[in-house]
Amino acid sequence: MYSAPDTGDNQSRHSGAIFPMIGEESLDQNILSSFPPLTSWLHLTDRCNLRCDYCYLSHKQEDMSFEAGCIAVDATFRSALANGFEQVKLKYAGGEPLLRFPLILELHTYAEERARQFGIGLDGVILSNGTLLSETHISSLLSHRLRLMISLDGVDRYHDCNRPYAGGRGSSADVRDAIELALAYGLTPNISITVSGRNVDGLPEVVGWVLDHHLPFSINFYRENDLSASHQDLRNDEGKIVAGLLEAFRRIEENLPRQSLLASLGDRADLSASHSRTCGVGQNYLVFNTAGDLSKCHMQMGKARSISRSEDALAAVREDGQGLQNISVEDKEGCRDCQWRYWCAGGCPLATYRATGRYDVKSPNCNIYQVLFPAMLRLEGLRLLKYQDNPQVVEKIII
Repeated sequence: MYSAPDTGDNQSRHSGAIFPMIGEESLDQNILSSFPPLTSWLHLTDRCNLRCDYCYLSHKQEDMSFEAGCIAVDATFRSALANGFEQVKLKYAGGEPLLRFPLILELHTYAEERARQFGIGLDGVILSNGTLLSETHISSLLSHRLRLMISLDGVDRYHDCNRPYAGGRGSSADVRDAIELALAYGLTPNISITVSGRNVDGLPEVVGWVLDHHLPFSINFYRENDLSASHQDLRNDEGKIVAGLLEAFRRIEENLPRQSLLASLGDRADLSASHSRTCGVGQNYLVFNTAGDLSKCHMQMGKARSISRSEDALAAVREDGQGLQNISVEDKEGCRDCQWRYWCAGGCPLATYRATGRYDVKSPNCNIYQVLFPAMLRLEGLRLLKYQDNPQVVEKIII
């Protein structure tokens, strides 16, 4: 599993329609709304065939049962109804969720029944390392209208140094083969790129590969956790991260995509719409571990609580004053007068707390963001100029 929150979730604060992954024209209108969905992570297993050095999971031999999954799905829909959400997004995660592929189909079928019963839109996405993907998987994903996100941190050694198999062999070639297989069958995966001090020099190359394949993608920063802290070369050196990202931006300028990248290039920062909180923790976000217990964030599953059967699980998370606090950027020291505050929202609260011991101060990545944001806006301007004769492309930035 990867260490940064899912790439597509920058959009969860505004709309689920910024970069669909199966094809915009094929998505049901009932899941496209100007309101954010209620997003639930379902961790189907802690098992994984990779051993990523930045992973926050210890890979215990634990699996979610169908019964526990149903409890999580029911809790999600109860909270959606109680809080006026028009749509639910289920993120099938692990470990490696394709190890539990039959369970994915069973739970999503169950969720589809609940969605029809309550008149709520449903979106589903599988968060995978890609190495196990097969033609059979792809066929089922298309028939169930499930989307796919695949982690690709680099080309060859730049991916392999972060994401080897359990036996030590690199996984880069297998992941890229899986992506090309999905594309060949009409399934466009979203690509998650996690940048660390170890692989940042390879960022331009992997961004170029993704653009050449016309793939939606997002760039996330490595987040240190208790299991990864011993790998000091993973840490984000400001100078290296900025240099690598600006070089990647130059590669993007040479091959500007049709989709907007304002929500894709700046880690947890999102320049596509203003917002006061970095993510959906405590707002529209639930995380269920393999036992069906609930935590605030997927990187804190060790602090899960047995509240899944409560009348409103989201309300219980919102009322919890202990641990992770996702406060407004207006209450963060160092952010209140910043011109970027409603686009950055102060950065990941967990990363800030780990670096400072506080939730009410600006991100340790603030200097990186301040350099990147003008460059991101410049790329967006160039993109709009390139495709100005195509109204559909311009509309993407207005949604």
